[in-house]
Amino acid sequence: MRKKLNILFIEDDEIEVMKLNRTLSSLELKHIFHEAQDGEMALDILKSNQSLPDIIFLDLNMPKMNGIEFLRNLKANDVLKYIPTVILTTSNNRKDVLECYRIGVSGYIIKPLKYDDYVTKIKAVLEYWSLNELIKA
Repeated sequence: MRKKLNILFIEDDEIEVMKLNRTLSSLELKHIFHEAQDGEMALDILKSNQSLPDIIFLDLNMPKMNGIEFLRNLKANDVLKYIPTVILTTSNNRKDVLECYRIGVSGYIIKPLKYDDYVTKIKAVLEYWSLNELIKA
């Protein structure tokens, strides 16, 4: 059975936030959606919120605290480290990919240029994680 997911999207580009919202609406997915503009804001949300997300979509290129720094902080926290985190970025830099997997990312998706390809990828990720048994620490 598919679950309604609580999603945290960490992205500084408002157009990307609108694109993910549009995708969720077009797919008629009723997931709960929260956003943070950078890693610092996301950590504040995670540490103050009693309702942790089921999944995090994380951009790498952000001000203040980039995605890799955020990921290091997340995975060092005994409660937060279990939250599946999927990188959603334009960076196809092999060094970034390897570092994210070394730290413990759950997936790495390069944002496609075509909107239809974006929708297909987001749909696949959300279907997969909505079927998983997720850990609530």
